[in-house]
Amino acid sequence: MQKSDFLVGLDLGQSQDYTALTIFERFYKESPYRYELRHFERFTLGMSYPKQVEKTASFLRHEALKGKSTLIVDGTGAGRPVVDMFRKAGLQTPIKAITITGGDSVTEDGSDFRVPKRDLVSVLQVLLQSERLKVAAKVQGIDDLVQELLNFKAKISTSGHDSYEAWREGQHDDLVLSSAMACWYGEHKPRMYQGVTPFAVPRRKPAFLRGF
Repeated sequence: MQKSDFLVGLDLGQSQDYTALTIFERFYKESPYRYELRHFERFTLGMSYPKQVEKTASFLRHEALKGKSTLIVDGTGAGRPVVDMFRKAGLQTPIKAITITGGDSVTEDGSDFRVPKRDLVSVLQVLLQSERLKVAAKVQGIDDLVQELLNFKAKISTSGHDSYEAWREGQHDDLVLSSAMACWYGEHKPRMYQGVTPFAVPRRKPAFLRGF
């Protein structure tokens, strides 16, 4: 059985935008890594940030993910206070914040990263084209994510730089952004749990693991 861990991406919405959560299982027995989407959802529009933190925490505390997951949160703009809320919640899960930029290079500051938009886009493109990212057809609502991926475009300005405003071209790019952050971290940072026992799916799978 292949060893694996979990990457949980969280794109934080505001009053008129959805917060989107995606859960990927990263298989690392061999290189390059392989990813399988286990679950995704949009939180109820207008849900308060404290409730979003608790809802996300409920996933991270699940036996299937506990001790085997990393949370990657959008720390751009209003996301910074929410990242702080996660870090004060006492979760036994590494928390990484990604600030999306229009620059040309990645910078790292402890557990936080500043990542150009184009880098996030490129990771998804490579994984999809090389068939290292799989999505189960039985995952409920998968058409929403597929449509976002089809509609998603990376725009580069005439100066050769990205602008944050151009990142969200459609009404809902949140699922793509959540997935891109999780997969970017998965590709650029080594696995966290080298000593863990290979993941064993319980006899009755949690809802977000069914279909695999």
